[in-house]
Amino acid sequence: MSWIPFKIGQPKKQIVPKTVERDFEREYGKLQQLEEQTRRLQKDLKKSTDADLAMSKSAVKISLDLLSNPLCEQDQDFLNMVTALDTAMKRMDAFNQEKVNQIQKTVIEPLKNRFGSVFPSLNMAVKRREQALQDYRRLQAKVEKYEEKEKTGPVLAKLHQAREELRPVRDDFEAKNKQLLDEMPRFYNSRLDYFQPSFESLIRAQVVYYSEMHKIFGDLTQQLDQSGHPDEQREQENEAKLSELRALSIVADD
Repeated sequence: MSWIPFKIGQPKKQIVPKTVERDFEREYGKLQQLEEQTRRLQKDLKKSTDADLAMSKSAVKISLDLLSNPLCEQDQDFLNMVTALDTAMKRMDAFNQEKVNQIQKTVIEPLKNRFGSVFPSLNMAVKRREQALQDYRRLQAKVEKYEEKEKTGPVLAKLHQAREELRPVRDDFEAKNKQLLDEMPRFYNSRLDYFQPSFESLIRAQVVYYSEMHKIFGDLTQQLDQSGHPDEQREQENEAKLSELRALSIVADD
């Protein structure tokens, strides 16, 4: 914002109206907040997609470990079940990779490399405006110093020279200030036009992925239910087997 480290050389005249300075600080503050929120959103999306990939890779690893289990050599039914699970996990991982690639391409990269790249340029423009303001203040103070002196020939000559130096610096500041005051609200108000297509793509990617997951696990469920046993009977059979395991001497008591 308008930070003034030293009071030396500050003019007595208020060269920038307080209302203008407040408007500038308000608009720039909104964009600083938008920059921070955009950065956090990009990082959170990256963490989310990394976690999604780790989940599906772990699921594939588990199914592969089960396939190498000696039980698969001893029981054909168990082998068939694990093979079906392995196929489902690999399909899930493939669709998950497609989803992550889509999110990376249409959401994360635009946030980071396109929308996010605007803020360094904006911050640089604000710094240039601040430097122009400091130069304006310094030269305005110089003009005021000569205006307060006795109007001798040398003083009038220096006053004229100071005013000539001030004019282009004042014009430069006013141009930079006007441009930022015009463009900052316009950029802030256009954020929805930029974000909406990316987040529509994010939603579509999620919908496609979970629709495919419904199909994959629906197929897996049908394969596991080929025995025709109802859930209640399967639960009873599982409980009976667990009771047999609990009865073994190598199983510790609870």
